Amino acid sequence: MSRDTISQSISIVHPISLSHGKNAEVWDTSGKRYIDFVGGIGVLNLGHCHPGVVEAIRDQATQLTHYAFNAAPHAPYIELMDRLTAFMPVDYPVSGMLTNSGAEAAENALKIVRGATGRTAVIAFDGAFHGRTLATLNLNGKVAPYKQKVGVLPGPVYHLPYSSADNGVTCAEALKAMDRLFSVEIDVNDVACFIIEPVQGEGGFLALDIEFAQALRRFCDENNILLIVDEIQSGFGRTGERFAFSRLGIEPDLILLGKSIAGGVPLGAVVGRKALMDNLPKGGLGGTYSGNPIACAAALATLDAMTDEHLKTWGLQQEEAIVSRYQTWCAQGLTPYLGRLTGVGAMRGIELANADGTPASKQLTQLLGLARDAGLLLMPSGKSRHIIRLLAPLTIEPAVLEEGLDILEACLKQLD
Repeated sequence: MSRDTISQSISIVHPISLSHGKNAEVWDTSGKRYIDFVGGIGVLNLGHCHPGVVEAIRDQATQLTHYAFNAAPHAPYIELMDRLTAFMPVDYPVSGMLTNSGAEAAENALKIVRGATGRTAVIAFDGAFHGRTLATLNLNGKVAPYKQKVGVLPGPVYHLPYSSADNGVTCAEALKAMDRLFSVEIDVNDVACFIIEPVQGEGGFLALDIEFAQALRRFCDENNILLIVDEIQSGFGRTGERFAFSRLGIEPDLILLGKSIAGGVPLGAVVGRKALMDNLPKGGLGGTYSGNPIACAAALATLDAMTDEHLKTWGLQQEEAIVSRYQTWCAQGLTPYLGRLTGVGAMRGIELANADGTPASKQLTQLLGLARDAGLLLMPSGKSRHIIRLLAPLTIEPAVLEEGLDILEACLKQLD
């Protein structure tokens, strides 16, 4: 099968061609089976072809495959927004809109905060990833490959260090950098919002420091700045809770959603304080495919499965398995390249590092190939592409999870 018709600017992590999948397993076109620790890059928290999601898609496809909501509303959109806003763990009245993706949710959030504040400047964080569209590129805290060769990006956008025990940046250091930013670079009164991930995804599964998160919330309140939390990858149970910001003891003003919102069907959303979401003129928000009926039906089935009891059980099982295995590897001295375990809950990364602490990027590339040959798909992350992000479905069978960790262990031993 030729790939000549596909842009060579698309980077492929695993040069295989998949044909089908079930829960945490996928098969390529040659019939080879793989355990999937990628999950469509965090999209498949409920696994491949979850029965409830598949049934909902089939049922909806016999009734209404599409209608643009801003032309004529349809029931799946309305029902989903009622359910979704009730699912958000915040105490204020919530409204929102559906989008086609997480990046589109971020773009719309920027419009919303500009309309609400009359300001344009945005503060993002080192290591951040918020999308590949032109505006979200500038939010990303990494140049290569996202910002290369695309010229001047929409702004103004400024970046601060991301405070996390996983990267060694303390709350005090991040706050000092913030103080410098507003002393040297920009007037605080020109800032519309901060945008931050409670656990960085592309950045290497770095968990945001709780003290810094609360200080940031206070700073925003004191200066009439809005706080956007990007839960596109960390949301919908990835950490073992509905959303990762709950562990921080804060409430965002706007929340970005995507990835696992609809069990693999393209969908995103921006939700938040109703007064913010309603501030733009009629027609200021919308989109032809945003909130497609089939995607809405899949999202409703996803919410049915994501009870708090399920999320807690799934999250604990996966966290305990990963942490236990990692601790055993450390005790055994499995490989000299085994670095830190990053993240929280079931959202975990394993760093590969050299003896001097520098990123072992070469070894991670080697690991990707070794694991793939052995039947395990892994996904890299981190500034230097040196952290494995573990994104197995939350619904993975315990035996399959252990089998995948066995393969990972065997491959780590082979690194040179």
